Amino acid sequence: MPSSGSPRHVAELQTASLGESFRSFFDAINQFFSSLGAVHWGALILALLCYGTYLTIRSRASYNVLRAAYPTEDFRWREIWGAFLAGYGINAVLPARPGDIVRLFLEKTSIPNSSYAAVGAASITELIFDWSINLFILPYAFTQGVFPKPPDFAKLNAFDLSYFAQHPQFTLFLLTMISVAVLAGIALLSVRVKAFWARVKQGLTILTDRRRYFREVWLVQLGAWLFRCATYYFMLEAFNVGGSVHNVLLVLGVLAVSSVVPFTPGGAGVQQALLVEVFGGSATAATVAAYSVGQQVAIAAFTFAIGFAALFFVFRIRSFREVLERGKSDRAADEAARAASPG
Repeated sequence: MPSSGSPRHVAELQTASLGESFRSFFDAINQFFSSLGAVHWGALILALLCYGTYLTIRSRASYNVLRAAYPTEDFRWREIWGAFLAGYGINAVLPARPGDIVRLFLEKTSIPNSSYAAVGAASITELIFDWSINLFILPYAFTQGVFPKPPDFAKLNAFDLSYFAQHPQFTLFLLTMISVAVLAGIALLSVRVKAFWARVKQGLTILTDRRRYFREVWLVQLGAWLFRCATYYFMLEAFNVGGSVHNVLLVLGVLAVSSVVPFTPGGAGVQQALLVEVFGGSATAATVAAYSVGQQVAIAAFTFAIGFAALFFVFRIRSFREVLERGKSDRAADEAARAASPG
């Protein structure tokens, strides 16, 4: 019989944890399909309309950042909106956030004389609002007595989150390696491309004007965030959990935590496990299970649909493969242009 600390015993525990995660997830799916008759479809439609409005308003903030970086170039909000929705749509159904790369490519090709470094840096400015709002949401969520504490994440039926919680040394090692890789990549680019840092600075131009940033980005994102709150209020109503400001803030806390682990589309497994824990005391297990899956399925399907529509109607792209092919062609053109330029 293997000892409790042997590699075989650890592997068996990890396998059991993974199996339990899958069982819990598929049980929740069964509850979702069993509860379709009890869904309030009017509230669900309102939730999706609010979510589409949230994405649209947020894309305007992205456009304002890029307009500050490229004030003399001719490009339209329509293309930035399409790129934004396409990125969100792909991230909704594929793990590891490949939609961010698609969005970067589409925005770059929509702006004449732009660079990947500047456009990528511009997208970072949008995270300032997310960080600032999470400084309020996360403390609230963790002080309500229903949100699991970080040490308890290891007990959740979400393999990716529980694995990192159970192995803090590996988690620290992984974060360190990612940080080193990012720093090494930046250092390499700064050596190989003389204009790299100038382009990064160009992407962050709007931060040099605090009033403009607050007016054209932060306040715009705040308006979008209110529609995001409305989305989850109506989702809670649609699946009979109960909409309230308190419950919406708990859902936003769950989303903030699940975004840290991007190994599943939209952090699906982590979201489902946390939502079951958070709302387990205020609604029946079947209701919470149906809600945890139904919300993710509805938002993922809706976001993917409008993202694909944006790819087709705005960029005339019919498949993800075509995006990759255009990306390769654009990169080859950029390299040819750099090779032809003097010095």
